[in-house]
Amino acid sequence: MAAQEEKKSGFMNWYFGSNLLFRILIGLVLGAVVGMFLAFSPEFAGPFVAYTRFFGDIFVRLLRMIVVPVIFFSLIVGAASITVQQLGRVGVKIFIYYLATTAVAVSIGLLLATVFDPGAGLNIAGNAAVQGKTATPPPFSQVLLNIVPNNPLESLAKGDVLPIIFFALIFGIALSVLRSSQNSVLASGATKLFELCQTVAETMYLLVHGIMQYAPVGVFVLIAMVFAQQGAKVIGPLVFVTFLCYIGFVAHVIILYGGVLTFNKLSFAKFVRGGWEAPITAFVTRSSNATLPISLRVTEENLGVPRSVSSFSLPIGATVNMDGTAVYLAVCAIFIGNAVGHPLTGEHMATLTILATLGSIGAAGVPGAGAIMMLMVLEGVGLPVTAGSAVAACYAMILGIDALLDMGRTCLNVTGDLVGAVVVSKSEKQLDLSKW
Repeated sequence: MAAQEEKKSGFMNWYFGSNLLFRILIGLVLGAVVGMFLAFSPEFAGPFVAYTRFFGDIFVRLLRMIVVPVIFFSLIVGAASITVQQLGRVGVKIFIYYLATTAVAVSIGLLLATVFDPGAGLNIAGNAAVQGKTATPPPFSQVLLNIVPNNPLESLAKGDVLPIIFFALIFGIALSVLRSSQNSVLASGATKLFELCQTVAETMYLLVHGIMQYAPVGVFVLIAMVFAQQGAKVIGPLVFVTFLCYIGFVAHVIILYGGVLTFNKLSFAKFVRGGWEAPITAFVTRSSNATLPISLRVTEENLGVPRSVSSFSLPIGATVNMDGTAVYLAVCAIFIGNAVGHPLTGEHMATLTILATLGSIGAAGVPGAGAIMMLMVLEGVGLPVTAGSAVAACYAMILGIDALLDMGRTCLNVTGDLVGAVVVSKSEKQLDLSKW
């Protein structure tokens, strides 16, 4: 009882003890209200922006601080989690499935965003000196060449995301091989290094959680600044972006997952009846990792997937299979490019496809991870989120509705994990067809 009273009276417990989702939404709403008031009172708008910009800029800096280590260590741990023995037929099949479906998800997002052109005509304002620093993309062949870093440490220091992804993946695979080495000294050292990387990755996730506690303040300030400068015209585009993302999520489930199951002579309706608990849990928790115990149970008990397949494919899927994140990245990147007056070109979109497909591998299965990956994608297509820029303002707008988007994309991610486990089990003739 005393412990409960102490917890209730803890410092700022009224803030930290409340739901983060609601706090961010409150920050979004209050920021919009204050910004709308300022839009009609220009004599107050200037001083407000001048005195509060710092609090928005510090939030952007905190996010940029964390993005490279999150990507780097998440990818190393994800790749090193696969043992040499697992890199057999099941491993190859599940990875091909994950990468192929993620590429399709990016394509769906790009198609929707290209057709409906979200954010066009918004012309979001920012610091003009910073806004003009968007990069012109190199030829696509050079993009592919630049994936291989000349110096990994230099790439880490500069935040060059494609070389970071490439190096982290091959480093993780090499670490996995050493963990299975016959040399006990090497195996022991590799295991310790893996555990160290895992600890660092978990530390990064904890830092992300801590930074997100400041998100309501950062979102409030950044959104208020946007509305003060732009007025009510930004509300409709945000609703439209959310609508486009969810259209992409639903289309991906019905067309791709439904098609894959039908091709394998499995009933989509029975899949939904047997596996619905996991996607619903993912929607509520917004975490693939938190949903993993539910996913393992429903695939084994309701969908007939043997543990030998589910225990490998689902944990890996929670790290590397992020179809919902891919749809989100494609739609929102095009929205931001249009909104700041720098629409993405064909080369940008090709780069975005690579970044979203590979970058989704590093999107840790925790709430809000997709928003961190958005920083990486925007940097890669020449739209860096720099403090005071129009891109930072648009990123804040997306972050304000990110919880709603995160629910849908996590639900889609987990659904894709279940389908992957089922179809690979079927191809290996290990699926219990009596469940179907």
